[in-house]
Amino acid sequence: MMPLPLSESSSRSRMSLDLFRGKPPYATRLPGCELELDLISTADVSALNLLISLITSGTTSTPPRPAFLPPSQHIALAATLAIHPSLTTRAESETRLQASAYALQYLRQVLSLVGPINGNLRDAFAFSTPETSSRRGARRRTTGDDVATPTDSIDSIDLELANAASVWAKAQDFWHLVGWAFNCSVLHPRRWERWHLWLQYMIDVLEQDWTLRAQMHNQDEDCQEDPREGCMIVRYLSGNDITARQDRRIIRAIFAEGSPKAAAEFPEIWRNETKERKKDVEVKKATSKIDIDAGNWGDYMDGASSSSDLEDTPAPESPSKMAPEATSTTTIPDVSAPLGGPESIILRLRLLSLLSTVSVFLPHVYTPLGTLYDIYFEHIRPLPLPQFFLFVSPSSMQYFHSAAASSFLQILLRSLVASSAPLHRTDDVRQETMERCYLPYPANTASISDNAKVSLCVETLLRLLQSHVGLVWSENLQQKVEQGIQAREQKGKKAGKGKGKGKGVGEEEERMWLRGSAGRMRGLVELVKEQQEAIGD
Repeated sequence: MMPLPLSESSSRSRMSLDLFRGKPPYATRLPGCELELDLISTADVSALNLLISLITSGTTSTPPRPAFLPPSQHIALAATLAIHPSLTTRAESETRLQASAYALQYLRQVLSLVGPINGNLRDAFAFSTPETSSRRGARRRTTGDDVATPTDSIDSIDLELANAASVWAKAQDFWHLVGWAFNCSVLHPRRWERWHLWLQYMIDVLEQDWTLRAQMHNQDEDCQEDPREGCMIVRYLSGNDITARQDRRIIRAIFAEGSPKAAAEFPEIWRNETKERKKDVEVKKATSKIDIDAGNWGDYMDGASSSSDLEDTPAPESPSKMAPEATSTTTIPDVSAPLGGPESIILRLRLLSLLSTVSVFLPHVYTPLGTLYDIYFEHIRPLPLPQFFLFVSPSSMQYFHSAAASSFLQILLRSLVASSAPLHRTDDVRQETMERCYLPYPANTASISDNAKVSLCVETLLRLLQSHVGLVWSENLQQKVEQGIQAREQKGKKAGKGKGKGKGVGEEEERMWLRGSAGRMRGLVELVKEQQEAIGD
């Protein structure tokens, strides 16, 4: 799509374009370069397409030419356009749907081509406070009636979506967005389709911002200040003065699962956000030609959806209400569904990993790692076995640094394993540690579920040891593995006695998890033995 010619006589907001080099940490400003992008204020596809063209032009040349960027207010607006209901689930035209997609595409290109630091995403993605509720309109002044009004600024945007209705003003903080997004993953699948992409992008930004600042810290040994303390995740963590109570709220947001309690603590961002357009209300095609000079803005200046055009989204079906063929034994159950599906689990793990990284390197800024993992334990420990496994499986632990994964699994085990097991007081783990403290022991209760959880944690820890250090087969290793399998199986047999009907199915499923983990550990030890024998031959 060719960018629209922009009127030279328009008096609407003008946008200074800064010149940044394509690779951080270098940035330069091109003085006097201004460009009118009037239609950005109305979510115009052509304006967004022009921004995309500006940032991508010259990136394939050698050396890459600098990329043009708008002020942070416009990047912040793009983040709102990418997720706002009026351009997504309640879009009145195909063009508005395109605008949402273009806005997200532009944000991704700012991140990949310019980076979070040169792109000034820390300022663009800052949340409003009660004192600065109109932050998106640049500087504000207060009238005699204590009403904030925008001052004239070349960078200001006179648009509700860029101010009071923006995602940065409507949400309490980043963790409100996280909690609401994960609530949507369970309760509102249509909204989750959008929130998933938006939250995935934000986590990409946070991870890259941390990585770049960590590299700056490592390269400058004489640095007076730690650049990591200025990263976006630290701002989001410390924005409300971190306390033990706030720590727990942050983790509750990451584990939000649509329960009444989670929905009350992390409510919708915009009013009636989950309502959609009625099926009998057609989405309009953009047939109206835009002519700025003639004052024709197409459908961009249309009002918001009428309440009569909206309806509640249907609640997701529970497995018991699905068609018989959907719940047959030939269908593999989605154990991640109660937590929003596999995409939701991945994003939760990435956030948990990022928090653990901050705790390791900046415990004075956030919270010590041991304290953080204790809070993790409070949320993961009560989960049913299938969901518990999603957070402790070997594939899930790949999102964590190996040392952090080892620490986390051992914190879980210390709370689950029998009291007769020797206490390992450090977080490092060796094969001797496994054989002495974990492999031979059952859980500290007769619950089949607890014994299966011990088995799953021990299995993952054993696999981590094999991947990063290596296991050495010995009769003692095989004996300890078998001893633990038998101990957990025998202790689990005491469960369920005297219980009423209706427990058998659940207990049998729990035994399947216990036996499955046992079989995989036996297979791992046998594989190690065969590999050693092959080397010996």
